[in-house]
Amino acid sequence: MGRIAAPYGVRGWVKVAPWSQDRATLIEHRAWWIRRPGTEAWVEIEVLFARAHGGALVAELGGVRSREEAAQMRGSDVALPRSALVLPAANEYYWCDLEGMEVVNRAGVRLGRVAGLSESGAHPLLHVVSGNTANERLIPFVAAYIDRVDAQERRIDVDWQEDY
Repeated sequence: MGRIAAPYGVRGWVKVAPWSQDRATLIEHRAWWIRRPGTEAWVEIEVLFARAHGGALVAELGGVRSREEAAQMRGSDVALPRSALVLPAANEYYWCDLEGMEVVNRAGVRLGRVAGLSESGAHPLLHVVSGNTANERLIPFVAAYIDRVDAQERRIDVDWQEDY
C-alpha cells in the first residue's frame, strides 16, 4: 500500500509514499502492517494519527517517539491485511494480485510473468520478466494492450509482440 519515505518532524512521525490510487485508503485504518527493509516479517503497528500531506501521508505510529526511531523505519513497506480491503470493481485489480501472473500475447507466445508494476504518470506499467532472459518488458496496463485478465487462470492476454 506504500513505503515509509522519511521521518517527518522531530517527534517520531513518518512520511509515507502511498501506492494506492486513493491515499485515503491508508488514512482510514487504525493499524498498519510494517515490514522493515531486509526482513520478511510483518509487524502490526497502531496508527495514532494520519493525514494527507501534499502527495504523501504523514503519520504518528505507536511506539515511534523520536526522529531517530522514525529514520530507522525509512524504506519499510506499509500494508493492510486483505480482509481490510474493499473488493475491487469489475476490471479493476490490486497490483499485488497481478504479480506472478503469466503474460501471453495474441500469438500464444508466453512473454513471461509479472514481476511488479510501476506508475509512469500516464498509466501503470507491467514489469514482465522471462526465466530465460534478463530482459524486462514494460507493457502499459491499458485497454489498448491488455486483452484480458483471467484471475482464476492467473493469466494476462496482451496485444504485444515478442520482439517489442
